Amino acid sequence: MANVTYDFDDETVIVTGGSSGIGRAIAVAFGRAGATVINADLRAGHHGDEEMVPTHEVVDAEGGRATFVETDVSDREAIESVVEAAREFGGVDVMVNNAGAHVYGSVLDVTDEEYDLMESVNVGGVLFGCQAAASDMLDRGVEGSIVNTASIRTDTALADQVLYNLTKGAVKMITRTAAVELADRGIRVNGISPGRTVTPLAEGSRKAEEWSEGDDLAKPIPIGRPATPDEIAPGALFLASDAASYVTGELLTIDGAWSVY
Repeated sequence: MANVTYDFDDETVIVTGGSSGIGRAIAVAFGRAGATVINADLRAGHHGDEEMVPTHEVVDAEGGRATFVETDVSDREAIESVVEAAREFGGVDVMVNNAGAHVYGSVLDVTDEEYDLMESVNVGGVLFGCQAAASDMLDRGVEGSIVNTASIRTDTALADQVLYNLTKGAVKMITRTAAVELADRGIRVNGISPGRTVTPLAEGSRKAEEWSEGDDLAKPIPIGRPATPDEIAPGALFLASDAASYVTGELLTIDGAWSVY
């Protein structure tokens, strides 16, 4: 099969939650495509694995340009600060609002603390990430692209994940509303909706071959396995690229056909 390449030379990309999992794969992929990458995360190294090489160092080692900015996306001012930091590299051209939290629990058991965490990270992090990036692009008079990480849980519910389900549903509507409002200003807003993806933070840190076809998804994945982060990342690059110049307000589902039957 032919390889697909993208050219993001002279562009600056912010990836929130870029230290691990899907965010790390997206950040590295943008670096390989020529972008200057800013990893905006709570810590530079992988959460829970101090031996893993930080994302920005991986990009640098491969000949790219990258840096790390400590960022708590639950703090609106922190998001604004990382967007401002991008001015050092010419200003943000692509904003990937990827950082997220995941709390398990039934609708009968949700606590105030759990709700506040999930709302501030999964909803506020995306909403104010869109706001800060779009405001900066408009101030600079440039067109740009915003990509938000949603989930198959935007449209399908799973028991004992009410907070995750509802916050990812909110990401869908933030994406669509922002796309409508910003379309005539030259800013496209889209999202990716990954299905089951094996990441270092996934339950038990199991490898792909150790997952059953359905696992906790309640039905099999037609493609026969979960995704790897490297299989999710190209979706973000496509949506941010000129190849998607007429695409806005869309959520690209990447789930091995799980949601179509």
